[in-house]
Amino acid sequence: MSSSLENTAQLAIDLLKKHDITDYEISLSSSSGISTAVRLGKVETLEYHLDKSFDINIYMGNKKGHASSLDLSRQSISKTIESACLIAKYTQNDEFNGLAPKELMAFNPPDLDLYYPWNLDPSDSIELAMRCEAKALEQEYINNSDGAELSSFQGKGLYVNSHGMMAVQKGAKHSLHCSIIAKQGKDMQTAYEYTSALDSNDLELPEAIGQKVAKLAINKLGARSLISQKCSVIFTPRLSGGLFAQLMSALSGARQYKKSTFLLGSIEQKVMPSGISLLENPLIKKTIGAKPFDQDGVLKRRQYFVKDGQVQSYIMGQYSANQLGLKTTANAGGINNVMIEHGFEGGLDEMIKDMHQGLVVTELMGQGVNDITGDYSRGALGFWVDNGKIQYPVSGITIAGNLKEILLGVERIGSDIDHRSNIKVGSVLVNQMTIAGEA
Repeated sequence: MSSSLENTAQLAIDLLKKHDITDYEISLSSSSGISTAVRLGKVETLEYHLDKSFDINIYMGNKKGHASSLDLSRQSISKTIESACLIAKYTQNDEFNGLAPKELMAFNPPDLDLYYPWNLDPSDSIELAMRCEAKALEQEYINNSDGAELSSFQGKGLYVNSHGMMAVQKGAKHSLHCSIIAKQGKDMQTAYEYTSALDSNDLELPEAIGQKVAKLAINKLGARSLISQKCSVIFTPRLSGGLFAQLMSALSGARQYKKSTFLLGSIEQKVMPSGISLLENPLIKKTIGAKPFDQDGVLKRRQYFVKDGQVQSYIMGQYSANQLGLKTTANAGGINNVMIEHGFEGGLDEMIKDMHQGLVVTELMGQGVNDITGDYSRGALGFWVDNGKIQYPVSGITIAGNLKEILLGVERIGSDIDHRSNIKVGSVLVNQMTIAGEA
């Protein structure tokens, strides 16, 4: 355990004894890292990061006060606590405030093997980013770049509350990103690609990312529009997780309480085809998205939000659970390592053959999703498929539908899972959506 964070937490606990409070929870963090950006073979930025933070929630009965500080000195901690107490004193009662029950706390959280610090030398970070961009610029039709960026972060967090819980979380994440521009005549197209991992040894080689991003941009050259129509649509793994993110947002306890969701009161309702389940599995070791406990200190667990197409549970932290009169699902702060279970086989290539004709969406633009009605409308780029084969790239179109129908219209899910995401899912084939293009 980080002794400095533990000592700071103990200092805060001692200072809290001077105040008349009911409960408290403290979050402390310390992180470090480096980020390097290059463009056209030259270094644009080289930044070191060293951050610390102290956050505290004070409860006086049902009144809550929150304050935070980036300064971990005794004087600053004392002032931050006084500020939180002052806020709680003048805040109105909220019957839903309070800590989660003691029996749900993660007093002995599992070690999920998430901490892989990378002792990255600045010169090495520059070299890796430059190798990535250089490989992309070597490819035909690639004549410009938005740059490549390498980042590496590691840190520790400590959570403490008045139930007597004190637990540490350690983690690291490293990534390499590249964005380039392809040109053929007057046609210009951009693309980006990245690799991300907890362990730097699991990152893809810089040259592999450079080749991939160049191919993505080149394949977009010569894009056409489509006539307006209804057709089948495939979302590639980079995008398909967004559909399930919208589903989980609609199932959040906060939205259920506010009645601001298109899936209001949906327990045991069918929201996806039979055979498809949405599982949160946050305790898998060395996995992006894994987490031992949530922001309330509640031990995470394996659970289904949707099973065999039917809603099993809303997604709640303690506050929203109190609002709904239910038990927390340990999701204060969000979901962790969600997996989509299904009985399908094959990846994108097999899905394209089976779809026969339709649209493969590779990029989305805009935020045209109405969380209350479920109406969905976003700008899209991708490829037109005919006779089970990609025919040409597509741009200048909009895809639209309603999320209720889109989710129920999922015909197939691929095995080509994107493990870089917190939502682990492959390509998704939807039976029908509306394409708005040329008249």
